[in-house]
Amino acid sequence: MCINILQLCVCLFVVVCGSRVHTSNAGAADATVSPANTNSSHEDGPVTTSVSGTFRGSWMETRRGRRFQAYRGIRYAEPPIGELRFQPPRPILHYEEVVDASKEGPSCPRPASPGYYVDEDCLTINVYTPGGGSNSTKPLPVIFFIHPGGFYSMSGRSDLAGPHYLLDRHVVLVTINYRLGSLGFLALGNKLAPGNNGFKDQVAALRWVQRNIAAFEGDPNLVTITGCSAGAVSVMVHMISPMSKGLFHRAIALSGSPTAKVPSPADRLDLAIKQAKVSKCPENNLTALYECLKTKPWKEIAGSLLGFFEFGYDPLSLWRPVVEPDFGQERFLTEDPMLSIREGRMHSVPFIVSQTTGEFFWKAFTVLKNETLLDTMNNEWDRIAPISFILPHNETSSRLATLRKAYLGDRLLNNDTTTADALGKLYGDAITAFPVHRMANLMCRHSSHPVYYTEFAYVGNRSHYEDPDTHRPVPMTPDNRTYLRVGSDFTVEQNLYEDRFDVWDKLYPIQY
Repeated sequence: MCINILQLCVCLFVVVCGSRVHTSNAGAADATVSPANTNSSHEDGPVTTSVSGTFRGSWMETRRGRRFQAYRGIRYAEPPIGELRFQPPRPILHYEEVVDASKEGPSCPRPASPGYYVDEDCLTINVYTPGGGSNSTKPLPVIFFIHPGGFYSMSGRSDLAGPHYLLDRHVVLVTINYRLGSLGFLALGNKLAPGNNGFKDQVAALRWVQRNIAAFEGDPNLVTITGCSAGAVSVMVHMISPMSKGLFHRAIALSGSPTAKVPSPADRLDLAIKQAKVSKCPENNLTALYECLKTKPWKEIAGSLLGFFEFGYDPLSLWRPVVEPDFGQERFLTEDPMLSIREGRMHSVPFIVSQTTGEFFWKAFTVLKNETLLDTMNNEWDRIAPISFILPHNETSSRLATLRKAYLGDRLLNNDTTTADALGKLYGDAITAFPVHRMANLMCRHSSHPVYYTEFAYVGNRSHYEDPDTHRPVPMTPDNRTYLRVGSDFTVEQNLYEDRFDVWDKLYPIQY
């Protein structure tokens, strides 16, 4: 079942706070109970006790002055350091001491210093709850937000993925940190590092929610997973992963999809070898490479991102889900996501999938404003196009020529509005729009629950868009208008951007 709603700004709570969806609960993973590194706090903060232990939080306020409880920096898994680096998360099932959850935990290692605490010991979860302010005796819907950042950046901190807007509603918000870059997604295709540990971190956090969220006013039977960009890719692979079954009941994926032009690989040896090269580790022996990377400081591994780019800051997308070979481990992905959906091996739940108008247009501007990049793209199209538009590196010249003609015509790229518009559409379609379109169509055909395919088209005074000729923002309207007026007529269309997406479907056909 599919509902195709276009030129529409989606209100999260239309879906999250609707009627309850009942599915089976998934129990916590089997694991040895291990103590958390907890600190007692005697500050005047809210306290709650769950099956896993007692947590002391703090008070925060929403933008409208509503007071709510914040429990931050709770470890949901053992620190992934030493021998646990590159290993699946080891859940913490019980905390012996009162957990000090009154302040932010460290963010996971990322390329540049963000100005806040970063450490490899970063597998933490944050829970924000009204704390009795909802005047409801029923458990509240839970929003589980997975942060963006290309799987190598960003964080679940309250100032980046925060509660200050959402907690004006009667919901419980959960945000998390998960391992990033090579520390989270090293995939050698062997028993040492089969891959997907960053996603397995997310599963461990979801299992923590099932065990503990009732103590924070949340309903474990009404969990909505949501995320944008890399977080959206995460949402979609959770809808397919056997590890995630029963851990959520609705899903919202904004501007990201794992359904690419080619099937998902079983390893990312290319990225592992790049990491080895920049870290001065052996490149030809996978065991030696693995053991060497285990000894490197996390700051060195996280800070090596520039060594992965091949054209400016392209490719934008580096680490992605892999189909894990079976070595007896609990596998996050056992087959290509597109095959899973076609064969009905997915967790069918009510689902919103969305993209944004003008997504990744800024990538075009970075090329057009840089004379070196512009000349290189013009003169070395066959080499640069696979890098910038996330295509197979051995892509044929004929396919690349077809793609260029479809978007850019026969003329050279220039720093003008016509080229900016065309190249911006190519970047956006290649990185986000077409993968989202492909996922939406697959889900519409094979899901037994409603699928809402939307485009966020509203341009407000905080939107980022610039005319490369004038270097000035385009005219914008205030943000204080209503995004979605329930009960009004929607703008509904069929076959969004059909002419552009037909090009991709013909170049990279799949069975829908």
